[in-house]
Amino acid sequence: MKKLLLLLALLPFAAVAGEAPDGPGRVLSNALLDHLVGSWALSGPILGQSAELTLTAEWVLNHQFLHIHEKARSAAAGQVTYEAEVYIGYDNASDRYVAHWIDVYGGRFSETLGYGPRTEDRVALVFEYPDGPFHNTMTWNTGSGTWHVQMEQKGPDGKWHMFADQTAVRNK
Repeated sequence: MKKLLLLLALLPFAAVAGEAPDGPGRVLSNALLDHLVGSWALSGPILGQSAELTLTAEWVLNHQFLHIHEKARSAAAGQVTYEAEVYIGYDNASDRYVAHWIDVYGGRFSETLGYGPRTEDRVALVFEYPDGPFHNTMTWNTGSGTWHVQMEQKGPDGKWHMFADQTAVRNK
């Protein structure tokens, strides 16, 4: 009986293993996101205020997702003021990136997935948050070896407003 239950549990995986556009046999091979692997200093304004963050990135879960850990500390108190865990993967069936953004703002804002395409050296993610749409665009600058991260949100007035405009420089 145990063998039968195990067989029935594994059957759906065996049935789609050869045809599935995503799964353990189809890892995310992505030269653009490979540039983000490592440790970075991220700086620039957030909501008009100067901000300094640390960012580390590594491939996880059988190379299906790029895991980004972002953290900001208060210079005065030395306390963590912002922290996020981000997982960026690729949906081969829809031909777009998917991002899971989990941060200190809790479940309400973490329930929204981000989606978006790659255009040359840029990934443009769109999150449809409860308080309105939010764009997060990450651009790789080959010449300088840096990332430009620009975030915009649509306000209640229907206009797009700059949320953050930052540059990531690799730590040595």
